[in-house]
Amino acid sequence: MWLAFSGEKVHSDPMNAELISLFSASFVTFFVLIDALGVAPVFAGMTAPGGPDYARRMAIKSVFVATLIVFAFAFGGTWLLEKMHISLDAFRAAGGALLFLIAIDMVFEKRTERREQRAEEYMDEHEDLDDISVFPLGIPMLAGPGTIATAMLYMGNAEGNWMEQGAVLAALGLNMLLTLIIFLIAGPLIRLMGDSVAGALTRILGVILAALSIQLLIDGIKGAFNLG
Repeated sequence: MWLAFSGEKVHSDPMNAELISLFSASFVTFFVLIDALGVAPVFAGMTAPGGPDYARRMAIKSVFVATLIVFAFAFGGTWLLEKMHISLDAFRAAGGALLFLIAIDMVFEKRTERREQRAEEYMDEHEDLDDISVFPLGIPMLAGPGTIATAMLYMGNAEGNWMEQGAVLAALGLNMLLTLIIFLIAGPLIRLMGDSVAGALTRILGVILAALSIQLLIDGIKGAFNLG
């Protein structure tokens, strides 16, 4: 394909376009699943008693832990599926169904309620300032089942193509970096957004995730039954 630009003809590389499309799709999917804006109020509430230094330390450690876990499953997930004799199409369909349930929770704000309840229960049981970076922040708030399953799915689809896998990992890494930034500015950000704006944004992201999950489910069923 040739594109006119500044009076000259420039050749558009289809491979670059596919990589950009894959990066964009995976970035949006991980952004919706990790839902850093939705986790930020919970993070701010859990770290408030410890002050800025404690919040900063928990932000860095929780994002590091979550990144390590998701990357581990991204690289080892396909091997695990093979050992369990699970086809990628079956995993794709199951992942789509799982993401759809998460999307429903986001639309009706059940996911946020569970996070807040989990945080309150943890703080009631641990009055001292414990390390909350692994649980519940790293797992399951950031590295939840949906994020892990999606990382395995994208990496499985791109198996054998290191450029596509690099695009997926770059999208995941950028999301984790964005999550860290949001955590570090969580206090002012929550005051700026307000509960109504945060709730509306969560619902919008939930609708987007629902559409993505249905597409995954359709692709999985078509592949499993060779429907073309």
